[in-house]
Amino acid sequence: MSDLRKIIIDGNEVEVDGAMTLIQACEEAGTEIPRFCYHERLTIAGNCRMCLVEVVGGPPKPAASCAMQVRDLRPGPEGQPPVVKTNSPMVKKAREGVMEFLLINHPLDCPICDQGGECDLQDQAMAYGVDFSRFREPKRATDDLDLGPLVETHMTRCISCTRCVRFTSEVAGITQMGQTGRGEDAEITSYLGETLDSNLQGNIIDLCPVGALVSKPYAFTARPWELTKTESIDVMDALGSSIRVDTKGREVMRMLPRNHDGVNEEWISDKTRFVWDGLRRQRLDRPYIRENGKLRASNWGEALGAAATAMKGKKVAGLIGDLVPVEAAFALKQIVEGMGGNVECRTDKAKLPAGNRSGYVGNATIEDIEAAQNILIVGSDPKTEAPVLNARIRKAWTQGTNVSLIGQAVDLTFEHTHLGTDRAALADASGFDLVIVGQGALQEADGEAVLATAMALAEKAGGKMLVLHTAAGRVGAMDAGCTTEGGVEAATKDAEVIYNLGSDEVDIDAGAFVIYQGSHGDRGAHRADIILPGAAYTEEQGLFVNTEGRPQLAMRAGFAPGEAKENWAILRALSAELDAKLPYDSLAALRTALVSEVPHLAEIDEVPQNAWQPLPAKAMGKADFRNAVSDFYLSNPIARASELMAELSAGAKARRQADKIAAE
Repeated sequence: MSDLRKIIIDGNEVEVDGAMTLIQACEEAGTEIPRFCYHERLTIAGNCRMCLVEVVGGPPKPAASCAMQVRDLRPGPEGQPPVVKTNSPMVKKAREGVMEFLLINHPLDCPICDQGGECDLQDQAMAYGVDFSRFREPKRATDDLDLGPLVETHMTRCISCTRCVRFTSEVAGITQMGQTGRGEDAEITSYLGETLDSNLQGNIIDLCPVGALVSKPYAFTARPWELTKTESIDVMDALGSSIRVDTKGREVMRMLPRNHDGVNEEWISDKTRFVWDGLRRQRLDRPYIRENGKLRASNWGEALGAAATAMKGKKVAGLIGDLVPVEAAFALKQIVEGMGGNVECRTDKAKLPAGNRSGYVGNATIEDIEAAQNILIVGSDPKTEAPVLNARIRKAWTQGTNVSLIGQAVDLTFEHTHLGTDRAALADASGFDLVIVGQGALQEADGEAVLATAMALAEKAGGKMLVLHTAAGRVGAMDAGCTTEGGVEAATKDAEVIYNLGSDEVDIDAGAFVIYQGSHGDRGAHRADIILPGAAYTEEQGLFVNTEGRPQLAMRAGFAPGEAKENWAILRALSAELDAKLPYDSLAALRTALVSEVPHLAEIDEVPQNAWQPLPAKAMGKADFRNAVSDFYLSNPIARASELMAELSAGAKARRQADKIAAE
């Protein structure tokens, strides 16, 4: 029940929820309050004092608006609504005093600081700072921390807002950062000088309101005003986080999160944020043809002609990879099925039921996680498979949700009940209003029986189910009907030619002629007889459907290198060579054809309601569940081309193997 209160802010009367803090009420009224420590997704610290406001009739001193609720205000003498002033002389003087204190020890290195131009302290100093300092004492200096290869520290700039400490302990679920000392000896540090061990640590770079924490890979490479900013979607996991891709010329310089309450809130995983160096390395930039066992560079006319010649009159199979946009998957399906062949997107052999959207997506949204009372995770490690989704589950846990896990025992960053590792534990489970099924649970031979049991379990409790995918392109390809009865084996059985569209996680048997279309010289290209260079996800516009079934648009931020082309355009050109020209000449026309077959793909950023179709019960096996992703940092060709991801992978491996040492 809402507790609405009237309040007058700078002469304007507004009605807000009594549980709101004054800083939130002022935002509602359209007044921006400066702040350093306050962040609406973290607990309230109330320690920077920049958000001071005047409460009329209250104590004769300014109040911290982040730590006072609207219901704490007293009405006027005749019951008038409480009055708050945000621009009175008292407030102005108080904020100037706070700013002067903050700048006592702050080094004057704005010209070289990597936060220059995006720095809250710089902006607030322009608004509230004075052009001199009354302090003549020397500035205090602090040693920098080594937090690992992602976050660079300049702790002399730190203003002790504690945002990084609160984020790592509350959202990321690690306890390595804290504050030691008192007074001028107080400093933020890491426990015993440890580096951070989290897949979400890069978010503290965005949270830091000064230049104390900056991106180590991006540092000193570009200034914000030099960058072209493109709003897009991430494909490093199946969550589909909203991101912004910043490019300088033709090169991607960094990735930043965009706020999306329904998907990633305002966090992204470290792989999403730092994988951009993989977009520059091992790129396919021209077509190749294999002759006498060796690949030689070719041109588009020759390569497409050779591919068409190889495919004509043969039994063709199409394999669709994990990072393929829906449009390209749909175009390949039309070409291959037009030749009497089969296409398949479930290259990891997951037993996802074709045509039953409630079976391969579920009927829950990501936001339903916060409303659930009892969550069961089956055959998945969300901390590895979708770190931002795991943070959402952790958020629900902090609010009282009980979380249980069936599968490999893993550290989820929060307390949970481990019910067992095998199918028997799933058969005995009951009373869960949200069941999250991972791909690891569906990749074995009895995957369909496991899925049927999970659906029955959710239905029995009147709850919902969410299938947690590991491949960004999988749901969209299944929506487009890129499946074959019997899976990969049935699709490729007796195939003379295999058209491999960006699938680098699959082993293709010797014998078949392989045409590979993709962006990186990864496993698929090594096995190929013809290589057609395609665009990566930042180099073409494409539809991706995330793990909850939400269609989203990834936008083009740059151009593919060399002679590489957009994926749908390559397939359209190939269809002309095959004398079976696809009936569209533009991406818009292709999308029109796609939407006429799959109407819900037109509803961008909407989660369609899936009709619940339970699967018939089947007997499960007896094996233990195994998780689908063994190495978070090297799970796709772009990540495997990244030097930074290789370093992070090696670091994670070393941490797993090192014996824990007692700190006492």
